[in-house]
Amino acid sequence: MMRNNINRPIIKSAAQIEQMREAGRLLAQVFEMLDSIVAPGVTTMQINDAATDYIRQHLRARPASIGQYNYPFALNASINHEVCHGMPSAQRKLQSSDIVNFDITLEKNGYIADSSKMYTLPDAPDNAVRLVEQTYQAMLQGIRSVRPGATLGDIGFAIQRHAELAGYSVVREYCGHGIGREMHEEPQVLHYGRPSTGLVLKPGMTFTIEPMINMGGRHTKLQKDGWTVVTRDNKPSAQWEHTVLVTNRGFEVLTQRAEESISV
Repeated sequence: MMRNNINRPIIKSAAQIEQMREAGRLLAQVFEMLDSIVAPGVTTMQINDAATDYIRQHLRARPASIGQYNYPFALNASINHEVCHGMPSAQRKLQSSDIVNFDITLEKNGYIADSSKMYTLPDAPDNAVRLVEQTYQAMLQGIRSVRPGATLGDIGFAIQRHAELAGYSVVREYCGHGIGREMHEEPQVLHYGRPSTGLVLKPGMTFTIEPMINMGGRHTKLQKDGWTVVTRDNKPSAQWEHTVLVTNRGFEVLTQRAEESISV
């Protein structure tokens, strides 16, 4: 999500939270399906088409990004130095040395979940593998900062501290966002910040945490397709994303996959 300057909390009811849990559970299944087909030689459009069909036919849900801001695909496919919003292509095959992020949104019964996962192909260089791993850890630091009474600044600070101590930079032009009936709701969730500043978290808030971490400088540029964002220095970037609920005792990751164990 591109940053703006508005932050208003949206609190979900117990019934709405149940609907979001269901959307998140289904979205986790999409990535588990993709695990078996993401490989060198496969095009990003083939992966997009597989996700589209699986969401519609198997899960009886809607790929929420199709038509959002006139975007025509079910996912973003961002490879190597692409930071976010990469468009799938029938001409672009994954290479054995790539790292790639697939970002997918799914709507079920009017509620939306949003998540992204990095895939490290077999011959990806060691420094790219480390970037992917440390970006995941940065996301976890942000998630584990979530609890009633904490602030958005606490989340951003935790992510920024981890990333910078690892020697990386945090993209600042794009951020996490509230989510529910709409893909992009308030508040904005920056991936950098100062502790004890910004919006105070309350139970029932739902938002994404999705840090974009660069191996080089933090600055980005938009490609001519009007969607794909890349690093200015052409160095690799990584991103992970989950949809998170603020609970009475901390947090719940609504899009958690079977391979993960993220808990309070």
